[in-house]
Amino acid sequence: MPRRRTSFGLDEETLWDQFRGGNEKAFAQLYQEYVQVLYHYCTHFASDKALIKDCIHDLFVELWKHRQNIGPTTSVRFYLMASIKRKLVRHLTAEQKFSSQDDARPGELLTGSDPSYESTLISQEEDLHMNDCLQKAIERLPRRQREAVYLRYYQNMSNEEISELMQINIQSVYNLIFGALSNLKKYISPEKVVLGISVLLSGLLM
Repeated sequence: MPRRRTSFGLDEETLWDQFRGGNEKAFAQLYQEYVQVLYHYCTHFASDKALIKDCIHDLFVELWKHRQNIGPTTSVRFYLMASIKRKLVRHLTAEQKFSSQDDARPGELLTGSDPSYESTLISQEEDLHMNDCLQKAIERLPRRQREAVYLRYYQNMSNEEISELMQINIQSVYNLIFGALSNLKKYISPEKVVLGISVLLSGLLM
């Protein structure tokens, strides 16, 4: 499997190793590369934005402090997402705060193009409506289904990675994802939106 490259041009394993070696620039690049990924991931099972930001800040402080004792990894993204989830869940458990649906932000759908100006406007309106319906539907999913969908389709994680991160078996991953897709079809009623979501999700089941 080819190594995942960051927006800075380096593959993430090289960047990680440079950080472990004390390279401050590499550490800063890791933060810039993954801070938004971690934040959006956390919003799928916590609503306290200040707590999420504090946990992410604490995580990176601890990473730098203990960098010499941190081992190599074949997936920096997976390592960081698993770490931030453990940290956040510990805080939520300690404070007895559990939430499910405040800030899920699914990725934006791509709008189509049309040479006709009026057709383009209509298409954009339909896309906005479809995206709005999809977002509301995703927000209605149970927390575990929403997390599985986010990891699989917005973070492109494998079912094996999701299984490890969520601490469930592979069959449970399949059940969560197919359950989520079934719920989405129930939640979205307009015909055009149903057709649109079917096209969007059909490729995700491959």
